[in-house]
Amino acid sequence: MKKIFIIFFTLFSFNSFSQDIKTNFTIELFEQAQNNGKTVIVHSWNKFCMTCAKQKPVLVKAEKDFKNIVFLSYEQTKHKDIAKYLEISYWSTIVVFKNNKEVAREIGLYEKDDIYSLIKKGI
Repeated sequence: MKKIFIIFFTLFSFNSFSQDIKTNFTIELFEQAQNNGKTVIVHSWNKFCMTCAKQKPVLVKAEKDFKNIVFLSYEQTKHKDIAKYLEISYWSTIVVFKNNKEVAREIGLYEKDDIYSLIKKGI
């Protein structure tokens, strides 16, 4: 009985960690935004990543607060081609690009002030 409870609890817990983030990153969108002089924020995530889940609401709010910035995200484990293209090795990575170059990169930030400070490096 105890084993069944542990298995049930484990499966239920992992499902509660999954998140409803969508991949909207394409190389075309990324390059177009860069060529148009936009600041681009790229978020690398995994659906079972707790830190990624904490980042999501902050990035959603940031997208509303920073209207002239393009926010792109992708699921690291499903889109290894994007990770390789951007040289991103870890989930919960946020990268800021401006003027066709990377200006900031952090792994594991989830506090609003820290993420906003990172984003402002591209302004």
